[in-house]
Amino acid sequence: MRPIHKVVILGGGTAGWMSAALISKVLGRQVAIELVESDEIGIIGVGEATIPPIQQVNAVLGIDEADFLRETKATIKLAIRFENWGQIGESYYHTFGTAGRNLGFCSFHHFWTRAQKLGIPGSYWDFDLNYLCAKSNKFAPTNGNDPIWDLPYAYHFDSGLYGQFLRRYAENLGVVRTEGKVADVQRAASNGDIMALVLEDGRVVAGDLFIDCSGGRGVLIQQHLGTGFEDWGHWLPCDRAMAVPSARFESTLPFTRSIAHGAGWQWRIPLQHRNGNGLVYSSQHYSDEQAADILLGNLDSPALDAPKIIPFRTGRVRQQWNCNVVAVGLSSGFLEPLESTSIYLIQSAITRLLHLFPHAGITSELVAEYNRQSQLEMELVRDFIILHYHANQRQDSTFWRDLRHMDVPDRLARKIALFRHNGALVQDQYDIFMEPSWVQVMMGQGIMPEDYHPIADGPSDDELRTQLAQLAELKARPLSQLPAHDRYIDMQVARRS
Repeated sequence: MRPIHKVVILGGGTAGWMSAALISKVLGRQVAIELVESDEIGIIGVGEATIPPIQQVNAVLGIDEADFLRETKATIKLAIRFENWGQIGESYYHTFGTAGRNLGFCSFHHFWTRAQKLGIPGSYWDFDLNYLCAKSNKFAPTNGNDPIWDLPYAYHFDSGLYGQFLRRYAENLGVVRTEGKVADVQRAASNGDIMALVLEDGRVVAGDLFIDCSGGRGVLIQQHLGTGFEDWGHWLPCDRAMAVPSARFESTLPFTRSIAHGAGWQWRIPLQHRNGNGLVYSSQHYSDEQAADILLGNLDSPALDAPKIIPFRTGRVRQQWNCNVVAVGLSSGFLEPLESTSIYLIQSAITRLLHLFPHAGITSELVAEYNRQSQLEMELVRDFIILHYHANQRQDSTFWRDLRHMDVPDRLARKIALFRHNGALVQDQYDIFMEPSWVQVMMGQGIMPEDYHPIADGPSDDELRTQLAQLAELKARPLSQLPAHDRYIDMQVARRS
């Protein structure tokens, strides 16, 4: 064992520079940090949408929201609108909010389920402030004392600009950037640890702990350590993405759109200066030419460039931490950006490393615990994404029919069965999606509870009807006070920290 005095990060982009920024901010000068990247190697952005924990990164780094919005061309994200995922023509929202008001032992959806059985009209989403704001195209942070008016949000942003933003931040903290490509590595004969990177021009970059942010190439974790890969393509058969920017809308919407097609789905992400668009698809069902026709034929504004194809393989490396190398970002595995988890998984990997950061040296116990948590977290995200595909009622293609009838992971099968029978959900440790998320996707795609918790029988029929009407009115009350989404962005961008 040797103390960790220097961390070497291979690769830039969001993964590399977020790693550099967080480690340098938290550990300060206790470790030296050198990031090796090459301008000749392109950065692949798999998504420009995030989930609310991105605010924790900004808070730790002390980043002012106005500066962040201005530098990354960001907009607000309150939800994802899923279109054609249940049946063609149907849509629902997965918001970051919580519908209604929960009691200690009984969540709101149990009361709503009882109301549906009584024939009381109304949508579950009528009780969700995030949904109401998304539909009204309004936003401003809410600061009320009552959690019923909480408005959790994330961002859409330009991932290229975000990487540059983090680079400036990290270099200001003393992170050293080295331009170059890796030609070879030096490894310890005793235990196989990587001792140094050897660059093409002969320079040697030594370190004690290495973070592999080299993308799908996995230069250290796979090419040199041969860690192995667990393939999840039998559950998630899409293996290609095609991305293209288009001109911005006159008005930017505070939500992402996910539109299912015959063998995949299309994203639409509004930014201040343009729109991000892409198609995730199965190469067994679409040729690249067919995919391009679908993508370009379904743009809401003129394309600004030619489509870019991004092949991928769904799954995870068998050990995210192997020897003295930690894989972060695409080098650790890939899950399609259906629920905007790509950047979060980078954040989570670095946060986990900081919690388990070795002091006197790397131990097998630290490595094992890091890998245990990483595996469970990624499997839970995988299961949530599988749910979207599996819970469909489409009849238009073999792609959707096969997914509806496939065998899903046991944990997901139990979760679906439990919810279907009585509306119960059990929160798994390290699951980043809370109960409201599971409820929205299940009910949004037709998995409805057959029964509900007995507490929901507390109010009489008339009392329940009155309480729901009052709750819907209470949830909608902030709308009249909130500015339009674009107005909020304009005010923040104009403000100087």
